[in-house]
Amino acid sequence: MNALMFGTIFSAVFVLLNLYIHKRLIEKLDLSKKIKHFLNIFLLVNFFGIVAYISARYYINIPSWLYYLLSLPIGVLFLLFCTAVVYDVSRLVLSIAPISSSRRNFFKRSLDISSLFVAVSLSARAMYEARFVEVEKVSVKIKGLARPYKIAQISDLHIGGLIGREFIKEVVQKVNALTPDLIVITGDLVDVKALYAKDTTDEFKELRSKYGTYYIVGNHEYFHGIKEIIKAVKALGIRVLENENVYIGEEGRGFNLAGVYDVFGYRTKTYMPDLQKALQGIKDSPTVLLAHQPRFIEEVKEKVDLMLSGHTHGGQIYPFKFLISLVQPYISGLHRHRKDLQIYVNKGTGFWGPPMRLGANSEITDMTLEPS
Repeated sequence: MNALMFGTIFSAVFVLLNLYIHKRLIEKLDLSKKIKHFLNIFLLVNFFGIVAYISARYYINIPSWLYYLLSLPIGVLFLLFCTAVVYDVSRLVLSIAPISSSRRNFFKRSLDISSLFVAVSLSARAMYEARFVEVEKVSVKIKGLARPYKIAQISDLHIGGLIGREFIKEVVQKVNALTPDLIVITGDLVDVKALYAKDTTDEFKELRSKYGTYYIVGNHEYFHGIKEIIKAVKALGIRVLENENVYIGEEGRGFNLAGVYDVFGYRTKTYMPDLQKALQGIKDSPTVLLAHQPRFIEEVKEKVDLMLSGHTHGGQIYPFKFLISLVQPYISGLHRHRKDLQIYVNKGTGFWGPPMRLGANSEITDMTLEPS
């Protein structure tokens, strides 16, 4: 999908959301015409902010404060839409409730005020939550593992725009503080061309672990020159797993670490995932597979004990979680897919679009693989 088509579809979706908010929330509020006029202007300004954001994200010479302001409307309008849906349903229930007119009017007025309060509060909370990256401690039992191994997983940093050098520097410090045996980056590392991200990605040279850092591409790398991004990551001293595997640990006491290209590669016919190739020549030891999107697990039939993924951002803004569940089998956390196969989905260390998170904190995973 090219940038023009993406922008057109993206804008069309938000036109529909705006219309719904206008018709089913603002026009139904029992407020003065002046306040309604203000709210409609607010909707219009936010929509043009979204259009400007779609254009601005492909350029790097705009001030960070302006980029911040342009990125907020996406999250704000999405939360307003969710509020409008709840308001619409509540108003319908209230209209058929067997209560007196005076009581119905009282509840309607309360619903109007509380809906606006909730929308503003959730937006503020989401902006606040996005400021922090939390360490999630996870323990995974692996059959046949000789000794424990500690993995630090980061994912979906989306470097570019608001994710810059200071943010990455803080992430690197937090990862190093975990003293991991190895570090894995499960895709969507950058969201601009590799050249524009160089000053920021240079911070990854400071990552420290016993067995090194390993990386697989996500779907966003395909949008910004995947070949150049892979080359740039390799230049940092990071091992890129391109449908291949490595052995981690002492001979006979370690595990296989495999990685595949993202499933988005099937659309482009280049850099396509090939699990058979990725598992070729693996040793008779447990196997951990890195695959960006959780839905790749449907292609895993054997020889893999644990799959590590990202992509979903844990929903990023909570109501969005239900939409993601339509296309991804797992949204976040540890799950047993089959008796012999587990999957862990990182909620994303950065964010995409608005600097907002609600009910899905940014995450660095501190994972310990333990013998079963």
